[in-house]
Amino acid sequence: MSTTSTIPGPAKPADDTVGTTKEPSLIPSLGRARAFTARIDKRSHEDPGVRAALRRGVGKDLDAVPFMHRYVASWLTEDQTRSRDVQRAFYTVASLIAAQRRDQYAAAKAETPKKSGAEEQPTGEGTTAADAAPDTPGHPADRPEDTEAGTAKRVPPRSLGHAFADGVTKGGQSAGLRETSAETRLNLLSRQSVDGLHRHLPGAVRQLRGCDVEIDWAQLLIDLCQWRRRSGAVKRTWLQDYHRALQKDGERRAREHDDDQAESTDTDNPDSTGPEA
Repeated sequence: MSTTSTIPGPAKPADDTVGTTKEPSLIPSLGRARAFTARIDKRSHEDPGVRAALRRGVGKDLDAVPFMHRYVASWLTEDQTRSRDVQRAFYTVASLIAAQRRDQYAAAKAETPKKSGAEEQPTGEGTTAADAAPDTPGHPADRPEDTEAGTAKRVPPRSLGHAFADGVTKGGQSAGLRETSAETRLNLLSRQSVDGLHRHLPGAVRQLRGCDVEIDWAQLLIDLCQWRRRSGAVKRTWLQDYHRALQKDGERRAREHDDDQAESTDTDNPDSTGPEA
């Protein structure tokens, strides 16, 4: 009687892992990410039905958002649909964009010149990419190379660390964040797993947008896509950007204070530098 045991084969990779060899092709370029987020912003601003469908996905699992597929699925490549992390990043960012106040959309701000009577079409991230990319695949603007040169090079990426620093620098206003609160929230996000990050992100975004802090949705999308494999590098960038931005703001305030002091001294002593009588 044979006693040979069967050696099991290698386990099939889970659909929420990003394979090392394919990772670069799964992470969207900054240009494509900007095209996607700008399109979602524009549709959410213009169509209440789209806005309602997308914002219902805040904090929900991929399998609980059937109403979002119409607006997000066409932006995913075939390879990206095999990665649950990448899919989740696209859906999460789309829902967070839609959950903003209507006046906070980039598309809403781009309409200001039009409402004031200017004939020129508004320019910027909210229009150039969004107008070019429909919700269906195959459109030329869906290709990363078509949007990379158009928007990504004009708008340097800004991490979530920059956003929290911006919230702190608004501290002189009623809507500003306290430094201790901002740093605590950012450190909390940085310690999360993929699931934990998606769970805590809506609250952090509400806090930032409640202070009218701008968020680079495209860079956030990219960071979420690669969190499982490169969270160490991403969280380091967030924290470094946060502290560098605050330091620069502190240095700027110190210079302005010195200038004000010097000007005040000159005003109080107008003859201090003049010739003696």
